[in-house]
Amino acid sequence: MAATFDNSVFINCAFDKEFSPLLQAIAFCVVDLGFYPRLAPETADHSTARLDRIAALICGSRFGIHDLSKCKAGVPGEYCRMNMPFELGMDFGARRYGNGAMKTKAILVLEHTIYDTKKSLSDIAGWDVLAHDGNYDMAVRQVRNWMVQAAGASPIGPARIIANYASFQQWYYERELELGSSEEDIRSYPTIELIAAMGEWVVLGRPS
Repeated sequence: MAATFDNSVFINCAFDKEFSPLLQAIAFCVVDLGFYPRLAPETADHSTARLDRIAALICGSRFGIHDLSKCKAGVPGEYCRMNMPFELGMDFGARRYGNGAMKTKAILVLEHTIYDTKKSLSDIAGWDVLAHDGNYDMAVRQVRNWMVQAAGASPIGPARIIANYASFQQWYYERELELGSSEEDIRSYPTIELIAAMGEWVVLGRPS
């Protein structure tokens, strides 16, 4: 699948080990619905400033999914994570002040617990911020429902997407073992490589 403005979905979230199951499930939902997830780590061109790469992805994506669930400190002394709300602001600014296709951009904001975001980001009062409770099944449901409404995605059921995800994981795991990877290797592969395999799985007809 080739990425275009109309089929690209910019995913803004934490890229740590703890969040990776949610990120991978969200990305799979996007791929399974026929769209193209765009993430900041997808480019290896480190000669370009990270913020410039992010800006290019935002301007090249009609849709944006912004997960703010990691913006709250979890333990005393931990700093809040501000990258995600900053990138949300960039996406909103592209829609608000951009011209042409930028005016068609659509944004989904996710959080861990309902109303958490409005306690620290009151400027988005009135937005429908959706919660997933840290559960990837719920994240898939929220993303699926939004993409059907905002992007005109095929209205296949969330249960089918979740079942497809299980089939993909089995296929990917077996393929990587056959290619000489160990279980530890597979667990250590970057999410962006896994997302590329998701697209390949779809192209191959979703093998079980």
